[in-house]
Amino acid sequence: MIVSNTDLSDPRSFESQILFEDNHILIINKLPSQIIQGDKTGDVPLSEITKEYIKVRYCKPGEVFLGVVHRLDRPVSGVTIFARTSKALSRLNEMLKLRTIRKVYWAVVKNRPTHAEDTIVSYLKRVESQNKSYVVKEGTEGCQQAELAYRVLCSSDTYHLLEVDLFTGRHHQIRVQLSSIGSPIKGDVKYGFPRPNPDGSIHLHARLIEFIHPVKKEKMTICADPPDEKLWNLLLKSIPEKDRNLSTFDC
Repeated sequence: MIVSNTDLSDPRSFESQILFEDNHILIINKLPSQIIQGDKTGDVPLSEITKEYIKVRYCKPGEVFLGVVHRLDRPVSGVTIFARTSKALSRLNEMLKLRTIRKVYWAVVKNRPTHAEDTIVSYLKRVESQNKSYVVKEGTEGCQQAELAYRVLCSSDTYHLLEVDLFTGRHHQIRVQLSSIGSPIKGDVKYGFPRPNPDGSIHLHARLIEFIHPVKKEKMTICADPPDEKLWNLLLKSIPEKDRNLSTFDC
């Protein structure tokens, strides 16, 4: 079970999570304890916390509009976009469809991949009853092609930090594809890591998102720091200086 450390009684207590805000979009650094939308747990989702924040900050009467642009799995942290207007939501949804929103993740693994950098192309099939995806043969009924590129950013004595450029957005894609090459993400017992993290998180973080603002038409590059946690902090110190702020993958 994951317990949220967000004070739900005061929506302004999560202002430190806000990475960018204007009249059209709001970008949050999601905690691994938070869910984006409501689920069977009954826990208050980040979407509702964000709506309450907008309502209080801007003295909005009645229902607040907030569109969920994309989702992160609950144990994953990092950049999450919300739309504050229907116009922004429809345009951002179109960008997702056209794959013009670039998403870069950081993942911590125990087993270093064979190659320092590589592109992985797989065919994934989701099994709804298990809430899990599997790598299957091309042509399998219901499968979808999945593609990402990764490179090793740095290593400690035990763990390795990978930077992942996600080209498709399949269910649990990074988790299952890294596991398929023998490098499951730390804490991700669903995909082969031997033990969970104590707080229920996994060491997967949505580090960077890059897109054209849906209304202002300006290029946006938003970076999010990973959780303030011992292993993340250790690996951050080992990242080469040129890679500490932004990804160096070619756009």
